[in-house]
Amino acid sequence: MKNKIITINNILIEYFGIPKRNKKNPDPVDMLIGTILSQNTNDKNSYRAYQNLKAKYKNWGEVAELPLIKINKVIKVAGLAKQKSKSIKNVLNELKKNGEISLKYLKKLDDKSVLNELTKFKGVGIKTAACVLLFSMKRNVCPVDTHVHRTLNRIGLVNTKSPVKTFNELVGNIPEGIAHSFHTNLIRLGREICKSSKPNCAGCPLLKNCKFGHKNFVTKGVYKKNEFMLLDNIN
Repeated sequence: MKNKIITINNILIEYFGIPKRNKKNPDPVDMLIGTILSQNTNDKNSYRAYQNLKAKYKNWGEVAELPLIKINKVIKVAGLAKQKSKSIKNVLNELKKNGEISLKYLKKLDDKSVLNELTKFKGVGIKTAACVLLFSMKRNVCPVDTHVHRTLNRIGLVNTKSPVKTFNELVGNIPEGIAHSFHTNLIRLGREICKSSKPNCAGCPLLKNCKFGHKNFVTKGVYKKNEFMLLDNIN
């Protein structure tokens, strides 16, 4: 699997380039909140909601004190505001019990322990926790969303029924140092080319490597580029 991942990663880098990422590690709490906001919506709306929170309040302690209805209004643009505001408030209030709203203690833990710690919070699943590991702690972990899950199954790298199962297949199999480019370029592949319906197989850089049995060669041209990645803009 490692050799196949290296091949896929190299082809995607040749096609999309090496993805940009934050030079400075974002704070883990910032990343966690940003990732919660990103659930089931596009990156631009999630980023607007995140910026709204950061601009309106001095720190996460202030947000923790807010009634849910106020958080709802501020993050409304991200969609699912009621659900996300509950998750955000719960995380912040749980962290406050430790004396400060911080996740710095995670730095001393291994990847599995970090995942276990973060998924204890209501509204935080494996993908969200893995995003904190990759984007804030720069661990060699590949979060799996619907795009990563779909593309890897179509390519034939895995044969799984859910993103969590795909993630479990990848754990320990990502060659050192490539998780960020692998993850990010797979998302771009899923957004721009390997769509859930009517994929542009003729324009796919991985066509020769793909085992998808229902290829679509009717769609012509390329999809609109979608380069903005929320989690590489959290600061």
